[in-house]
Parts: sequence; structure tokens; C-alpha cells
Amino acid sequence: MAGQIDFIFTKEFKRTYKKLPDKIKKKLKKQLKFLESNPKHPSLNTHRLNNEWEFYVDIHYRCFFLKQENKIILLTIGKHRIVDRYKPI
Repeated sequence: MAGQIDFIFTKEFKRTYKKLPDKIKKKLKKQLKFLESNPKHPSLNTHRLNNEWEFYVDIHYRCFFLKQENKIILLTIGKHRIVDRYKPI
């Protein structure tokens, strides 16, 4: 993913983001910087699950996203067991 990356935040992502503790929001901001500059950064533990991708915010929180050219579409964020149940539309 060379060049500038545009983040797109879905309604589902915005909804789940609002419920996050401030500490997790701060960690997410750091992880998004890594995702933008180096999607393979070790702290992200980025991996594919079906058609979506997932990265670690921390040991308990995960974020699902899609990659399209120079865009990253953030789908949802939550605790690991919540994200495990996430089913995209």
C-alpha cells in the first residue's frame, strides 16, 4: 500500500468507536498510524479473515477493515469476542 492512505469510517465503526474507553481510543490512533505507514508492523498482527482484514488494537480489542487500492474501510472495532461475532453486510 504505497502512497497516501485514506481511511473511511463506516456507520458501524463510528457506533462502536463511541463506546470505547478513552485509553483504547488512544491506542487505536497509534495503531492507525502504523497501519497507514506499515501495514505489516508487528504490533498490528494484521491478518486476513475471509474477505476482511483484522488488526490488534491491544490484547483485548480488534478492528476489522477492508483494503481497496489506497483506501482502508474501517468496519468495526470491539473486544475480541464481540468482533468474533461480527458479520459484515
